[in-house]
Amino acid sequence: MRLILEVWRQDGPDAEGSFETHEITDATPEMSLLELLDRLNHQLVENDQDPVAFESDCREGICGTCGLDVNGVPHGPEDNVPACGQHVRSFTDGQTVRFTPFRARSFPVVRDLIVDRTGLDRIIQAGGTISVDAGTAPDADTLLVTHDDAERALDFAACIGCGACVSACPNGAAYLYTGAKLAHLALIPHGKEERAKRARSMIAQMQHEFGPCSQIGECALACPAEIPLLAIAAVNRERLRAGFKWRKPN
Repeated sequence: MRLILEVWRQDGPDAEGSFETHEITDATPEMSLLELLDRLNHQLVENDQDPVAFESDCREGICGTCGLDVNGVPHGPEDNVPACGQHVRSFTDGQTVRFTPFRARSFPVVRDLIVDRTGLDRIIQAGGTISVDAGTAPDADTLLVTHDDAERALDFAACIGCGACVSACPNGAAYLYTGAKLAHLALIPHGKEERAKRARSMIAQMQHEFGPCSQIGECALACPAEIPLLAIAAVNRERLRAGFKWRKPN
């Protein structure tokens, strides 16, 4: 397959970026988009040019490292699939494929297709922790969790923190990410003690660094972990709950 690649190049956060156009003539349908970039970099190095900087790690859809936009869509044309799982077969022979970094003010460009996503880490640092006894492991039935709650908690815990939801949102919101973390910890008994404090701290940090929810729902389509929009509702629920002062009845 022959593909025309338009790739964003930027030397650093303060540098002006621009697109470079390259032609790949030996792409194959089974190639992933990251392998396509590998092929481009091999071609650039052979011609004594600087390779394109992009991130990847496991390339199995687990780590969330490979965040980038493809033709303006986070990760690529297939819904709920990370960039490492998107394939060249989604494009036609001779098509132009444009690679850009995640586009969000909260994700400044580090170089080329790499962005700084530590804003998501700061949300977790603000309150995404639980208090546990670090001594001997407790018996399995010490804290009872229903099967339904455990399954729902695992569904929300599946978030891999790739940041696609932020890039997909016109406002650059992180509600899906924050809601997944809040809902996960709210559903298990280990997180009950800090629940109100966690909600206040994490939501305040999210609002400081990211935009307001656009309520469009594109974040759920971009999410490789298929985090449901219920996570966004969890943000508002946990915020409302934390605002009440609970008292025992007389």
